[in-house]
Amino acid sequence: MLRSQRIRKQGPEIDALRMGMDWQAEDLDKMQLVIASTYGNGHPGSFHLNKYVDLLKKSLEEKGVMGSRMTTSDICDGIAQGHDGMNYSLASREMIANMVEIQAMAAPYDGVALLSSCDKSVPAHLMALLRLNLPGIHIPGGAMAPGPDGLTLEMIGAYSAQLERGEITEAEFKQYQYSACPSCGACQFMGTASTMQLMSEALGLALPGAALIPSTSPALAEMAVTAGEYLIKLVKKGIKPEQIVTKKSFLNAIMVHAAIGGSSNALLHLPAIAHELGIEIKLAEFDEIHRKIPFIANIKTSGQYPTHYFWYAGGLPAVLTELKEYLYLDQLTVTGQTLGENLAQLAEFSYLKYMQTEAPAELPERRKIIYPAAEPLNKAGSLAVLKGNLAPLGAVIKHSAVDPAMHQFIGKARVFDNEEAALAAVLNGEIVSGDAVIIRYEGPKGSGMPEMFYTSEAIASDPVLNTSTALITDGRYSGATRGPAIGHVSPEAVDGGPIALVEENDLIEIDIPARRLNIIGFAGQKKTAAEIDAELAARKANWQQPKPKFNRGTLGLYVRHAVPAAQGAYLGLE
Repeated sequence: MLRSQRIRKQGPEIDALRMGMDWQAEDLDKMQLVIASTYGNGHPGSFHLNKYVDLLKKSLEEKGVMGSRMTTSDICDGIAQGHDGMNYSLASREMIANMVEIQAMAAPYDGVALLSSCDKSVPAHLMALLRLNLPGIHIPGGAMAPGPDGLTLEMIGAYSAQLERGEITEAEFKQYQYSACPSCGACQFMGTASTMQLMSEALGLALPGAALIPSTSPALAEMAVTAGEYLIKLVKKGIKPEQIVTKKSFLNAIMVHAAIGGSSNALLHLPAIAHELGIEIKLAEFDEIHRKIPFIANIKTSGQYPTHYFWYAGGLPAVLTELKEYLYLDQLTVTGQTLGENLAQLAEFSYLKYMQTEAPAELPERRKIIYPAAEPLNKAGSLAVLKGNLAPLGAVIKHSAVDPAMHQFIGKARVFDNEEAALAAVLNGEIVSGDAVIIRYEGPKGSGMPEMFYTSEAIASDPVLNTSTALITDGRYSGATRGPAIGHVSPEAVDGGPIALVEENDLIEIDIPARRLNIIGFAGQKKTAAEIDAELAARKANWQQPKPKFNRGTLGLYVRHAVPAAQGAYLGLE
């Protein structure tokens, strides 16, 4: 018996209340699904989703299935940038997941379709799907089209820094602003939104080729309808997420992450998603996999092209095909078939035909967008996990977006307790070659773990600083971040991690090939390991933990209960 029908018998008011809407008596006996989306008017990643929600609902009704629309909208990290709104970003992931759980469990439903596009909404939906463990499917909201001459949103940060330095005019900057986002969908580079759409597909929770469909393409609507058909099959067969997602599924996703040059924020999201099924994902596993998987996606910001081109070049199925020898192809997916079986039967998914029939005339040769694994852009993935006395639990850097000159670096610490002060110092010319900018008290418990995007972009857009200055934080970065930016330093400052003990002119060593991040001296002078340990112990003895910045509401809850970034920064209530 369907879950909806079993619970319906327990609550005599349920039928009465549903008849107060647009239900008919015969609808009460039908399969009942939640259609949860992040539709809202907040940003272009969610603005268009209601169109696909309505389309899916109509398609389900034609098949004798009732779909109930539920909405918990998301925020946009781009709109939250540069002000205190960014503190809410990571916490919003938890709240969206919680609301989907509430909506799906407080009423009798048999399965769930989840429509989302962006940075926090996609991981939130995947967390909710695994937590609910109802038959379900994720429907990615697609990718935004690029602007004129390949203009993409992450370039606006660099143009803003150029405007501040007087390198472009206000009129030129406005022109870039007004034309960077010509359509709805996820931003056009391999940031967190694009990465997490691809992670959903790699985990087997979205249909083949569903991630990053151009939002302007009819393929998106066709995929959404097809997803509804597969969801009905999942409910009838009783296939739940716990049967689809395993540790091997996550290892597949991490392999994909390495190959696509994915956002460093996936190192927060994948462990948090895995936690919902009691699966542990360690930072060391990301590093180990990135060392052996080739980086093959020539997509901004580590590469040349917008995500629009990625899908037309074959999308994730093309990447998976190149990675076949590495992947666990026996993992089940929402099609009811394995990953390997899906790759062998791509012709069954009719919406994929648009990769050929609708490809832009200016599309480069496909192998220049998704490289052969045998001839990669880089033989060793795109990301590294660094450890040392500055980050005993680890720190993260996207080395594929770092100039090779900065892969080994020793610099003098310039210490800031918030991003605003650091950004002002960079823009005012106070940061010079050889500096290691430290921004602390911005971790999950410190400030909710906001992004340091503007500071990283101010450094990356300066041709001198980009190859001679490092940025290190217990906060995080935008998925669009490029340049020598190290984030997720753990333990964080508010917990008394070593980053809280750094002082002006301490010597900081970065060694990406050796995976090291260390304090190696004080006052500009190198010291022995014993001398460093003694000095850090003395500083720790004098350190006082600051009071929480937030004492009520969402952030008050989050900063008190968030687990370390190295574990996923989810709300730890166990």
